[in-house]
Amino acid sequence: MSSLTATGSWWAGSRTRSRATAVAAGGLVAVLAALSVIVWTSPDISPVEQTIRAAENLDKAARAAEEREQLLARIDALEAEVDAATDAQSVAEAQLSTAHDDLADSDGALQAALRELAVLQQVRTASSEESSSSTPVSSGGAAAPVAPAPTPVTAPSRASLLNPDAMYYGMYTEQAPHNWATLDATSLKAGGLPSLVGYFGGWDEDFRSSAVTRAWSRGMLPMLTWESRPIGAQNDVVDEPEYSLPKIIDGEFDSYLRKYARDIVATGLSLAIRLDHEMNGTWYPWSETRSDGTSINGNGPGDYVKMWQHVHDIFEAEGAGDLVIWVWAPNRIDRLPSSLSSLERMQSLYPGDDYVDWIGMSGYLRPPYDEGSIGFDTTFGATLSQLRQVADKPIILAEVGASEIEGHKPEWVTSFFEGLADPANDDIVGFAWFSLAITTYVQGERATNDWRIDSRADSLAAFREGLASLGDGVQVQDVG
Repeated sequence: MSSLTATGSWWAGSRTRSRATAVAAGGLVAVLAALSVIVWTSPDISPVEQTIRAAENLDKAARAAEEREQLLARIDALEAEVDAATDAQSVAEAQLSTAHDDLADSDGALQAALRELAVLQQVRTASSEESSSSTPVSSGGAAAPVAPAPTPVTAPSRASLLNPDAMYYGMYTEQAPHNWATLDATSLKAGGLPSLVGYFGGWDEDFRSSAVTRAWSRGMLPMLTWESRPIGAQNDVVDEPEYSLPKIIDGEFDSYLRKYARDIVATGLSLAIRLDHEMNGTWYPWSETRSDGTSINGNGPGDYVKMWQHVHDIFEAEGAGDLVIWVWAPNRIDRLPSSLSSLERMQSLYPGDDYVDWIGMSGYLRPPYDEGSIGFDTTFGATLSQLRQVADKPIILAEVGASEIEGHKPEWVTSFFEGLADPANDDIVGFAWFSLAITTYVQGERATNDWRIDSRADSLAAFREGLASLGDGVQVQDVG
């Protein structure tokens, strides 16, 4: 036996150390075994459990992705349904609008036919009286029934309309006079039916006799704002080269204008025409120049007056002059640049006393507001002063309204009617309220101005009280 065997094992120097080392090794093995058991059986750190959990998470993620795809597909389907419904609604609205127009045109044609029938019946009656004084009888000996003659639509003479005993109360709504629904509803709230109805027309439209006959059938003077551009043109577009003032002056629209005038004569009813309004601004294609002097739509200084006189002369030549009240109505001047707001410029745009019956203006309470007082004089004062220096003519506030932004409207409405009652404004023969809500861009910001008479309860109350306060000084009809 070697010396190592006699004294201990090869890995220990003595028998005692050998036993201690063996015990230590055994303990180490036991600890490692215990750790292995813990690792493989612990729910938090077991590789098996982790693998199972990972597999479950992958399965959940796959199911979630599948559900997401299904939801996205459902959203796409719903959006398609909404688009289809929107398209269907647009088609329905277009069809409804067309139906309204067709109904209005049919009504106008019916009124014209009734007028012609009444004339023919009068002629027939006169002829019968001349040929025989006997009463016609039927075969049974009884007097033959005579159908009552239809009542034609009539209107006061132009001369009586020019200088009314009381001022006109006018209103613009979405579709009047082609459709009365909104106007009637607003009138009921306001306390009376207007005596004037405003509406718009473009130079791509023929004269709509139905608008005039429908207005007079309800005792309202029709006031057409006649714009020398297509009716569907956008208000922020000033370039309409096909409708430039030089082209109108040179006669390119003469055939259209002559037919328009003849159609007015054929209708036989008076109307007011506000031709190319707010010409002193820069936002319409019939304006002449910008504040820096550059041309708008190919127009130049003096073209507006020449255009107006040319249109007027054609109407006179066709016999329409006895039926048309010509309304010249610039915009409020105190919101214009100084180069566009002088008296000299206003005078340069005036066609002349022989070509204008009423002078007027557009004036709104709208942001940004003037510092200090908010009322009639602030909105209208400066412009009325210029108008009275330009011409001694009856004045109509041809387009007015007040915005609800910042809550000044009731105060302004009250002041508006106080201004109309002021004896200093006795030359004002009427006003026309723009009762619509319009979204536009003002100084680069998108804003909705609610000009409607009944925009809020307090604004409506102020209007109703103000209108009533004018008493016999304003023409208000009963709502029936």
